[in-house]
Amino acid sequence: MGKLLGGFMLAIVAFLTVGCDKQGKPLQEFGLDKLEKGISSESDVRMVMGQPETVWEEDDGGRALQYPKGPEGVRTWEFIIDKQGKLKDYRQLLTEETFARIKTGMTKDTVRRMLGKPRTVQQYKLKNEEAWDWRYLTGTTERFFNVHFDMTTGRVTGTSSSDASNY
Repeated sequence: MGKLLGGFMLAIVAFLTVGCDKQGKPLQEFGLDKLEKGISSESDVRMVMGQPETVWEEDDGGRALQYPKGPEGVRTWEFIIDKQGKLKDYRQLLTEETFARIKTGMTKDTVRRMLGKPRTVQQYKLKNEEAWDWRYLTGTTERFFNVHFDMTTGRVTGTSSSDASNY
C-alpha cells in the first residue's frame, strides 16, 4: 500500500511540475515553459510559438508578436520583445480586463491592436454595422466577446458578449 501511495504522489508531483511555467504559474499554452522573460530572444519565441499572425512595431524600438489561436481557440497571446531582441513579457489578450478597456469611439486599428485578430467579421448593411467577435474563456465557460463598429466611420459603437453554448 505504501509503494502504491508513494507512486501516486510521485505521479502528481510530475504532473504539477510539467504543468507549470518557470514562474510556477499553470501552463496555458504548450511551450511557454521553454521561454524566460529577460533571457529568451525573439528567435526563441518564434521557435516555440511559430510565425506570429501580426507583428506590431513599438515606438521604443521593441516589437509585439501576436498569436491568435482561433477561430476555435480561446486565446490570443502577445509577446513583447524589447529593442535588444529579448522577451520582456507575454500575456493573454482575451480577458475581461482587456475587454473593459474597449470604449465607444475607438478605431478598428486600436481594437485590433488590443485584442488581436478577430475570430469572425460580420457586416449588417441594413444597420450600417460591422461586428467582430473573439471566443474566450471565463473560468471554464466559453464565451464570445463582440465589438460593434459603425461601417461609415469605422468606430466602435458598443460591445456585447454571450455564452458560446448559445450558438
